Amino acid sequence: MDSVFGITYKGGVILATDQTNARSILTYQHNLDKITNLTSHSAMGVSGPNCDMVNFTEYISKNLQLYELSSHGTIKLSPYAQANFARNELAKALRKGPFQVNVLLGGYDTKKDVPELYFMDYLAALQKIKFGAQGYAGNFVLSIFDKEYREDMEFEAALKVIEQCIQELHVRFLINQPNFIIKKIDKDGVSVVKFGADPADT
Repeated sequence: MDSVFGITYKGGVILATDQTNARSILTYQHNLDKITNLTSHSAMGVSGPNCDMVNFTEYISKNLQLYELSSHGTIKLSPYAQANFARNELAKALRKGPFQVNVLLGGYDTKKDVPELYFMDYLAALQKIKFGAQGYAGNFVLSIFDKEYREDMEFEAALKVIEQCIQELHVRFLINQPNFIIKKIDKDGVSVVKFGADPADT
């Protein structure tokens, strides 16, 4: 029942997810951060069972950190390379113990000075996109993205579209998702724009 969506704008990427951790008829928490920082300039929003979400995101992020450490910090993977690494891990796990996760990976390529957003599903499909959504949210927000998206969008305009998507989910979606967290990735790195409930409040 996770909602994950994102959009690129002129200088970066915005990712948004709901903060609800639930299973079956039970809600565990309303302050979960489903957007994991991979590197200083990349992050991934994940939908799926909490166990797979934690295992997959930690596995990918720690391996990317290991790659940087093994090269003494001289080699940093681009968002494109990170997406392909994550996709390859999903493909390898597919016939062993699949990760039931669907991913939006956003990043800022510091060498090319361009933002990038990638769509991945649990079957290891990978596609570069301008905007996208995972989970039931796609039924509600893709039409908004399709109508409002422009290539030359500034951050404020892109954030307004994201907030419009959140409002649409609050009004139309059957499942109660009271809190959302929004992060942006630009030339300055990954930062939190706003959240409904503080993930650090345990």
